[in-house]
Amino acid sequence: RAPKDKDDTAVAVTAETDKKKEDDKKKKGKKDEVDETENMSEEDRELKERLETCVSTVLNEQNEASVTIPLRSNALDVIVNELRTATSSMTSVPKPLKFLRPHFAKLKTFYNSLETTAPADLDDKSLELRARLADVLAVLAMTMGRPEERESLKFKLAGAKDYEALETKGVPSKHAQDNLNSWGHEFVRSLAGEIGQEYNQRIVDLGADPDSDEPFADLLKMVHAIVPFHLTHNAEAEAVDLLIEVQRLKFLLELDGIDENNYQRICLYLMKTASYMSDPDDLQEMYETAFAIFKKQKQYFDALIVALRMDRYEEIPVLLSECEDPLVKKQMCILLGRHRVNYEVEDDPLEEELNELIGNEKLSEQF
Repeated sequence: RAPKDKDDTAVAVTAETDKKKEDDKKKKGKKDEVDETENMSEEDRELKERLETCVSTVLNEQNEASVTIPLRSNALDVIVNELRTATSSMTSVPKPLKFLRPHFAKLKTFYNSLETTAPADLDDKSLELRARLADVLAVLAMTMGRPEERESLKFKLAGAKDYEALETKGVPSKHAQDNLNSWGHEFVRSLAGEIGQEYNQRIVDLGADPDSDEPFADLLKMVHAIVPFHLTHNAEAEAVDLLIEVQRLKFLLELDGIDENNYQRICLYLMKTASYMSDPDDLQEMYETAFAIFKKQKQYFDALIVALRMDRYEEIPVLLSECEDPLVKKQMCILLGRHRVNYEVEDDPLEEELNELIGNEKLSEQF
C-alpha cells in the first residue's frame, strides 16, 4: 500500500507542477506583450495604432452606415502604402507586417465573405476594394500563411481576376499597373516559388498539358511580369529558374531586357545548369537558348562553343560569315582545330591562314 500512496503523491505533484508552469507561461506571455508595447518607440506606437484603426475601418464590424466604401478604400490605401514602403527592402521583419499579424485571420474572414459575390453583382468601388484587399492579404500570407496552401498566390490570382473584371466593365483600376513589382523583391521571389509549385500541382492533379498555355494562362501572365523584374534587379539566375520551372525557357528570347550588361550571367547560368539536366529535351532547349542569346549579342566565339556542344556543325559557316573581327575568327578556327573539326573556310580574305589554324599547322607557333 505504501508504494501506491507514494505513486499517487508523485502524480499529484507532477500535475500541480505542470499547471503552475502553464500559468507562469500565460502570465509571462501577457507580461511580454505589455513590455513590448511599453518598450515601443513613439513612432512605432503611432504606426501600430494607425494600422489598427485602418483595419477596424476596413472590417467595419459594427456595420456603421458612416463607414462608406470610399472611406474603407482610403484606409486600405494607408495599409498598402505602409506595407510597400516596408517590404521594398527586407533586412528584418518589417514593422507593418508584425503589427498586422494579429489581424490576418479577421481580414481573411472578411475577404472570404466578399469572395462569394460574383464580380458582375458588385459595384465598381466594391470590386476594387476586394481586389486591393486581395493584394494586401497576398503580402501578409507571405509570412503568415501555410506554405502548402500557397495562400499568397491564391490571393494574388483572385485580385488579378477582379482587376480584369474592372477592365472588362470599362473602368480599369490605376492600382492594376505595376501591381506585382511594387511590393518588393522578397515578395516577388516568394510568389515565384509558389508559381512553380502550383504549375507542377496542376500537371499532377488536373493532368494539364505542359505544352499548352491555356491551363496555365493566369500563372504565365505573372511569370511574364516577374521575369523582366528579376532581370532588371540583377537576379538573372532566379529568372532562369522560374522559366525552367514552368518549362517556358524560350521566353527569354522575346525579352528586350537582355543586353551587354547581363547576357554573360544569363548564359553562364544556363550552361552550368545544363550539366544537371536529366531530360535530353530540356538540355537541348537550354543550349539553344544560350546559343541564340550569344548570337544576338554578336558573341560568335561563345556561340560556336555552344554549337559544338550541340553537334550543330551547320552553324559554323554562318557564325564565321557573320563575324567581322579577324582576331575572333582566328580564335574560332583554333577552337575548331582543337575539336578536330573537318571544316574548310572558303570565300574569305583570310582563307589560307584560317584553314592553317583549323588544320593545327601553326599550333607550335601559337602556343
